[in-house]
Amino acid sequence: PTSLARREELTAYLFLAPNLIGFLLFTVLATLASLGISFTNWDLLTPPQWAGVHNYVKLWQDPTFWKVLKNTLFFTVTSVPLTVALGLVLALGLNRKMRGTAWLRSAYFVPVVTSSFVIALVWRWLYNPDYGMMNYLLRLIGITGPNWLTSQKWAMTAVVIVSVWKGCGYAMVLFLAGLQSISDQIYEAGSIDGTNSWQRFRYLTIPLLTPTTFFVSIISLIGSFQVFDSVSALTDGGPADATRPLVMYIVDNAFTYLSMGYGAALAWVLFAIVFVITLVQWRLQRHWVHYE
Repeated sequence: PTSLARREELTAYLFLAPNLIGFLLFTVLATLASLGISFTNWDLLTPPQWAGVHNYVKLWQDPTFWKVLKNTLFFTVTSVPLTVALGLVLALGLNRKMRGTAWLRSAYFVPVVTSSFVIALVWRWLYNPDYGMMNYLLRLIGITGPNWLTSQKWAMTAVVIVSVWKGCGYAMVLFLAGLQSISDQIYEAGSIDGTNSWQRFRYLTIPLLTPTTFFVSIISLIGSFQVFDSVSALTDGGPADATRPLVMYIVDNAFTYLSMGYGAALAWVLFAIVFVITLVQWRLQRHWVHYE
């Protein structure tokens, strides 16, 4: 039996080996290498030169860094609450047995699995100031629509709208799973106690959904700090860096300006920001997340 167990264990490790090796080489080793690179000056063409903390000092004195960080924070504080709220509303509306529910769920989830660049093509047409649907609807109520993607005032709002539209389907699926995991007996007990629909939602559904809400919030927040493809396809960070997020600035420094050391330093600062915010949320969950 011992020999058989050892052979089975060896077989398991052989099957796991490709993924483990890939994870170690392309994730763990690459992450540690980027930390070392952040302390160097490296243009990808010549050997890296040790620079100490120069890249981190340069970062604090870089006005573009603060601008793209502000853009990223604005995107996060607007898109995340809207995505979570809209996902919850959709889940509540589709958490019932009626004709067409399955089709509607699929329709709302399609944007999640659709290429961001395909979505951007559609929304660029919708945002067209002359013949786009957005400004056409505004004109119907007597409002002159803006140049959505070329206005420094409205470009980030346009990006947020697209992001929420694309991401709310994923939040909806998670909230649907959370709603369907709530026992009907809990609602029956509430009805016996004389609660109405609003009271059941306020005092039963919302507290029992807090673990799902916490998970959706964390996932949405991390994703918002990593936003890149939708911005690249819609505005390419313009106009005048009005929609340029921190990830795009990292990519530009590393692969466009060939300043790999500075790009790596920016990436580690981004990691530190996301880590701290996630840690704070994790610590605060004990005050509002309720587990059965």
